[in-house]
Amino acid sequence: MNDILTRIVAHKRQEVAERRSLVPEKLLERSQYLDAPTLSLRQYLARPELSGIIAEFKRRSPSKGWINEFAPVERTTLGYMQAGAAALSVLTDTEFFGGKNEDLSTARRFNLCPILRKDFVIDAYQLLEARSIGADAVLLIAGILTPEEVRDLGRQARALDLEVLLEVRDLDELQRTLDVALDAVDLVGVNNRDLRDFSVSLDRSLELAAHLPASLGRVAESGLRTAQDIATLRRAGYQGFLIGETFMRHGRPERACAALVQQLRELAPVA
Repeated sequence: MNDILTRIVAHKRQEVAERRSLVPEKLLERSQYLDAPTLSLRQYLARPELSGIIAEFKRRSPSKGWINEFAPVERTTLGYMQAGAAALSVLTDTEFFGGKNEDLSTARRFNLCPILRKDFVIDAYQLLEARSIGADAVLLIAGILTPEEVRDLGRQARALDLEVLLEVRDLDELQRTLDVALDAVDLVGVNNRDLRDFSVSLDRSLELAAHLPASLGRVAESGLRTAQDIATLRRAGYQGFLIGETFMRHGRPERACAALVQQLRELAPVA
């Protein structure tokens, strides 16, 4: 791992230990969301009448600093869905991304759609925590987990009725992880941003497209800016398109989302 990932994972281990001591699993299990059905991210992305866009609420990043510190969660996420997004992604990491669990819970209260908890999951506690705050799916990052950890965490997520989006950045991560954990994953996401140096290239998604199992939903992540980007990736077989910074750098992220969805419909009308 590079320095930033090493720092994030080290901090996350400390954070999880502190959270567990303050809010043990027994308290998380009392959440109203534990008894509520979850929505399938994979199914929503496959619906032909939807855009396939996973619109992300993201306040900051380690590489760019603050992107949109004061965007309101309610207005932004509700606006995303009204604009035509298929699902939401909410950053809940505080230290590096300026998010919090309450952001996702707020989005859950105002939106009837799948919500992905975007965080650095390294412990089963975070899965129960995700379910308790209203998430429908969780992200597992191959770059910070062993294939066996992905398998075990993925199975535990499934037991909580959470779908699993596996994030990879190259063919090696994809193959060595799915060789062990294929049955514990629902979707695979190709991150076009290399977290080692933060370079971005859509070629990552295009090059890996032929290697993605047909049994999994396919998501392209990061660096998507135009309707043409989405159309190109859709032709390559992707159903989901996770977009955060492109929207969040605008004063009204939901309006940027609406503009992109309209351009996409003009370029390639959905069914």
